[in-house]
Amino acid sequence: MRTRAILPGATIGCLGGGQLGRMFALAARKMGYRVHTVDPTPDSPTGQVSDREYTVAFDDIPTLLEFAAGVDVVTYEFENIPVAALDALAPKVPLRPGRDVLYITQNRRREKEFLKKQGIPVAPFRIVEDEAALREAVAALGQPCVLKTADFGYDGKGQQKIEMDADLAAIWRAHGDRAGVLEAWIPFTAELSVVVARGLPDADGANPVQAFPPTLNAHEHHILATSVAPAPLAASILARAQSIAADIAGKLDVVGLLAVEFFLTRRGELLVNELAPRPHNSGHYSFDACVTSQFEQQLRAVCGLPLGDPRLLTPVIMRNLLGDLWARGEPDWPGLLALPGLRLHLYGKSEPRPGRKMGHYCVLNESLDRAWEIDAEAQRILRR
Repeated sequence: MRTRAILPGATIGCLGGGQLGRMFALAARKMGYRVHTVDPTPDSPTGQVSDREYTVAFDDIPTLLEFAAGVDVVTYEFENIPVAALDALAPKVPLRPGRDVLYITQNRRREKEFLKKQGIPVAPFRIVEDEAALREAVAALGQPCVLKTADFGYDGKGQQKIEMDADLAAIWRAHGDRAGVLEAWIPFTAELSVVVARGLPDADGANPVQAFPPTLNAHEHHILATSVAPAPLAASILARAQSIAADIAGKLDVVGLLAVEFFLTRRGELLVNELAPRPHNSGHYSFDACVTSQFEQQLRAVCGLPLGDPRLLTPVIMRNLLGDLWARGEPDWPGLLALPGLRLHLYGKSEPRPGRKMGHYCVLNESLDRAWEIDAEAQRILRR
């Protein structure tokens, strides 16, 4: 039986105050919801557009309980939230996606072991807990390979590539003498991702699922630089990526969003790289280019509303804007906004730092070739 929907006028709680929460809050406010936010940083991007901001650490349980008492449902915009916080919230208010989804996906070891157990294709890996285990794993997987921390990894943080003849003792010391995941090096031909939404059960007891068009992604210095939709890959590959993402969302029992990152190997295999149970940087294009954005879809899913149409309306390029662009002063926003089909999104962050995501833009054009030309001109404006 369908769970009663949480209708406009209700209050949505968001754990995390970054740009993902900001765009989610904007989508919620557009549909008539109120938003309360928890984040330890004052004047956070989400807090700036929320009705109420709790500026506390995520382990401040008394304040979290006060927060829970004032909202109708809680969701989150990043994974690094203590499980104790989720355990305190779950009995008080619906938490979507649920506690176990976050517990699995916030730790690479748990995530990889879950995917392997479910028969989802992943790169070969080994769990390493000391230097001896690292040496055995390197011998088994070969070099090059990649050592990753189990916790708190994003944008390439907590990763070390191990080349031939590397000093494994030094690498293990730099790793911090803590458990990690060693992965085989995958010589991929493309990186792509899919954001999939899964709602609450309908009248027939089935969870509706909608997958957004996959994007082709390019990274620079381990940080996403651009995402392109439609991804210029074979239709069979894109359909398979959407199917795998939907399958994982079902196996995790997600209610909300799940982003799945893939490697496409030279043999045409899709290997799952990482999961994120929330909106995703590579899905920002949907805000401007889809019938329903990933942020509105997250809202619909966690509120038990019908899922929206994720159809792509126009080809689009999304490009991240990092703090490095501010090195010579404020970028030329008027020059950028004069370009045809360009949509600018800035996140309200007061301090630009190298590598920090300060905003993004999307270039919409019926021709991806022309969109790339406009993007190139945008880059010249920003860097001169």
